[in-house]
Amino acid sequence: MKTHDFWYELPEELIAQTPLEKRDTSRLLVLDKISGECQHRHFYDIIDFLRPGDTLVMNDSRVLPARLLGQRPTGGAVELLLLRDLGNKQWECLAKPGRKLPEGQTVLFGNGELSATVVKVCEDGNRIVRFSYEGIFLEVLERLGKMPLPPYIKAELQDKERYQTVYSREIGSAAAPTAGLHFTEELLERIRQKGVNTAFVTLHVGLGTFRPVKAEDISEHHMHSELCMINEETASILNRTKENGGRIICVGTTSCRTLESLVCDNGFFEAKSRWTDIFIYPGYKFKAMDALITNFHLPESTLVMLVSAFAGRKHVLDAYDEAVRERYRFFSFGDAMFIG
Repeated sequence: MKTHDFWYELPEELIAQTPLEKRDTSRLLVLDKISGECQHRHFYDIIDFLRPGDTLVMNDSRVLPARLLGQRPTGGAVELLLLRDLGNKQWECLAKPGRKLPEGQTVLFGNGELSATVVKVCEDGNRIVRFSYEGIFLEVLERLGKMPLPPYIKAELQDKERYQTVYSREIGSAAAPTAGLHFTEELLERIRQKGVNTAFVTLHVGLGTFRPVKAEDISEHHMHSELCMINEETASILNRTKENGGRIICVGTTSCRTLESLVCDNGFFEAKSRWTDIFIYPGYKFKAMDALITNFHLPESTLVMLVSAFAGRKHVLDAYDEAVRERYRFFSFGDAMFIG
């Protein structure tokens, strides 16, 4: 299949720039993956599409305030985006402007409270830097760092927590698992009271998930690796759900990729972790997921390809066209879909 097969027209004004005041008041497009029929609801109606005995699987990864704005000692502005903790105070980063950051260059943040020295320039242009600071790095980062919002969001985020899910707890993502942004504590409690299980996995979202597909043939695209984990409690809940005939409903493509990466050959689960570069596109046979809650994704992205693998390319693109006609809000702070 060709990358352009996953193109759709999106007016720029439909790209959501800010989150809604109340998380669960976003709109919800319900897509029947067999018939292609659509319903238009609100996210708080998601409970109507869940059954007792189902399990909602959510990615509990928490976004690092990973965007650091600093200066070289000569005064030039520099931006670092933290991608991967390499240990020993070293991180792999995206750096702008790269040409101003050769090996050995030092950058200062927050009046020198934090400094970074470039120890290596990678082949892909990323930098390995070593940080210097007093105290606990994550606390320094909370004070000085900004949320790494996608480039299509131009507005400044007023409340950092609006780019975190209400159940986030494991720090390590470079971007939010945005399908989960629609849930409130109150909605999750109502869902549990209905007899629906909730289970948590962890996949630390890297920017590779959002890297454009540049290959003309999608099979030639390679995903960056991301660390994903399932613990004993979640494995037990998932296995019990399957044994009892319930559905496994993934909240977001990251939860889906985690389950599809870690499911055993017999369709059951055990506690484990691994680095995954799984790329799901049409033709893929799902082994774990029965339904999906997701946002609307960029044209020609690996995420549109994943959703198309689950519901069929024509059904998905027709639903996207309908969402455009109905003036849904798109991407990270936008509206949601339930596909089942």
